[in-house]
Amino acid sequence: MVKGRQGERVRLYVRGTCNGWCRSKSNLYPNTSLIHIEGVNTQEEVGWYLGKKMACIWGKVARPHGNNGVVRAKFKSNLPPKSMGARVRVFMYP
Repeated sequence: MVKGRQGERVRLYVRGTCNGWCRSKSNLYPNTSLIHIEGVNTQEEVGWYLGKKMACIWGKVARPHGNNGVVRAKFKSNLPPKSMGARVRVFMYP
């Protein structure tokens, strides 16, 4: 947290939730995770977050997934199964 101009606290990250791994009907791709960013509801709003860093295990936003604000993210090491539904921080600075 960083203090703003009038002394209020400013958050430098946005909360996200890990929805699971990217998958098809029969295959699972654990190197690509699906993250829903809080307050992002369209594919156009995702554009600003592309390339931003994430913390849980260090990673970054790779591309949008669908039309409702979910993104695909690549992490340094694959997210473990117990992280499904867990919180992720998406930093607003490069």
